Amino acid sequence: MDTSISEILKKVRQVEIRTNRLSGGAFAGAYHSAFKGQGIDFAEVREYQHGDDVRAIDWNVTAKMDRPFIKVFHEERELTLMLLVDISASGWFGSSSKTKRELIAEISSVLAYSATRNNDKVGLLLFTDQIEHFVPPKKGRQHILRIIRDLLFFKPKSKGTDIAAALEYFNRMQKRQAITFLLSDFMLPSEQEKHFQKWLSISKVHHDLICMHVHDPRESTLPDIGNITLEDAETGEQIALNTRSQKARLAYARENIKRMENRRRQFQKLGIATLQFSTEKPYINILRKFFETRTRKRK
Repeated sequence: MDTSISEILKKVRQVEIRTNRLSGGAFAGAYHSAFKGQGIDFAEVREYQHGDDVRAIDWNVTAKMDRPFIKVFHEERELTLMLLVDISASGWFGSSSKTKRELIAEISSVLAYSATRNNDKVGLLLFTDQIEHFVPPKKGRQHILRIIRDLLFFKPKSKGTDIAAALEYFNRMQKRQAITFLLSDFMLPSEQEKHFQKWLSISKVHHDLICMHVHDPRESTLPDIGNITLEDAETGEQIALNTRSQKARLAYARENIKRMENRRRQFQKLGIATLQFSTEKPYINILRKFFETRTRKRK
């Protein structure tokens, strides 16, 4: 059954209230510090005050006025934040209170509100194994509400995943450097890996790329519930599994943990910042820690 307009508005409003609150105050400041502007512009000359950096003294004005004056510069702040979001069928999996797609929507909303509080533009690209939806970067509350609505309710035409194709499209569309958050469970067919790595490398050169790996704990562990059939949400492929077998459960867990670790190492090798999120754990502290760590590295 299609979701009614009233239900959509209610859900969007709930996410707006929650994520707007989380993105305020110190969090917005942490975002601002983590992502600096592209340069600085001269603003004015003012009289020196105790604690000012002596390297900013304007010696010409100081000589004329017979007391110290400093040059004041303002950061050229306006940045563009792009959210590249995987909405393939595997995102609807969730064994706890929310699905992977719902978690991605909340994280994306917090990032969007943090950006708009700092007067940055926000854009959105939704993809499966094709480009599903593109929202050009803009500012303002109504724009952010549209992004939240699309994150929660946009219905994709396809079920599969092709992140490389999304990155290729994004790099063609976004010529100017952008803060780029790529949110996915990164479950890819093996034949895509080479192309995926190529476009990760290209995107890292042209943009400030951060990968956000979202997973559900049930993807790495199985309960002891007897014979079950697992179906790939994207391909429809099925496998039968006897979960009473501890050997089978351990093999399943090892395979999925290995997959996640290999992905983490791949990002690390390419020098791409990576965050891992679980549908069962709070995400805000992970974001805050990332911003604080990034700020320290920039100093």
